[in-house]
Parts: sequence; structure tokens; C-alpha cells
Amino acid sequence: MDGKTLARIGAIAFVTLAIVTSAIEMNRKEEAPEVFAGTAKVQTGPDPLAAELGRCSGLGEAGPRDPSCLEAWAANRRRFLGDDTTTAQSSAPQAAATGEAR
Repeated sequence: MDGKTLARIGAIAFVTLAIVTSAIEMNRKEEAPEVFAGTAKVQTGPDPLAAELGRCSGLGEAGPRDPSCLEAWAANRRRFLGDDTTTAQSSAPQAAATGEAR
């Protein structure tokens, strides 16, 4: 069997396989998409902390001097990092005593 005949047989097999696969795919029934209950996050109202942070970011250079902005940033850090004030307060005197700077 020469190479030309072998190539023709391979091409015919490939085309036959493509036709059969297309026919099977066209006869398949549409499946309904799955709906995952409870994955959507329901927000009941605007976040007052987010509104305050937005106001503070609009103040520009006056933001770091505004006491309510300082409080909002501290609350945002606590929410993001967790309440870790006890370890920060206990390590500060030790760093000052040893002369270490943060």
C-alpha cells in the first residue's frame, strides 16, 4: 500500500468521524442551566462605612486631619484585618524598650 492511498483512507476516516460527531451533537437535547440557590449576595442597604470612606477619599489632603476619617479608616482596618489591637499594643512597648523601629 503506497502513501497516497493511506492518506486517502485517513482523510475519509476523518471526514466520516466529523460527520458522525456533528450528527450526534445536533440530536442532543438542551439541558437547562443549573441554578445555584443562595450564591447571590443580598445587600439590604448602603454601607455607611463605605460612604464615609468615599467622603474621606474626596477630601484629599484634608482627609488625614479629619477625626471622623481617621476613625473610619481604623474601622475599615479592623474589619479587613480583624480585631488585633491587643497584640499591636503589647508589642509597641517592647519595640520602644529595645530601640526597634517599625
